[in-house]
Amino acid sequence: MGIRFILMVNKQGQTRLAQYYEYLTIEERRALEGEMVRKCLARNEQQCSFVEHRNYKIVYRRYASLFFLVGVDNDENELAILEFIHLLVRNHGPSFWQCV
Repeated sequence: MGIRFILMVNKQGQTRLAQYYEYLTIEERRALEGEMVRKCLARNEQQCSFVEHRNYKIVYRRYASLFFLVGVDNDENELAILEFIHLLVRNHGPSFWQCV
């Protein structure tokens, strides 16, 4: 499986939802999330939605005030991951995300 983690982060950089598919300690998760969130939120809308960080490829997309970040292996297809994010948001709807 190529997906290593999924994060949902607000515009202030606060993690609202995190799901990891590999073991990381709490300290490692905090450090990784902080670095990635700062890097992704600092980018403007004209830049692409793919960032390489450590040994991950980060694919992210913004919906309203939430950012969805997916960390994948470097050999994964970025466009397929963008479609995955879109389907995740579309299938769960706004009522689900407002509860988080």
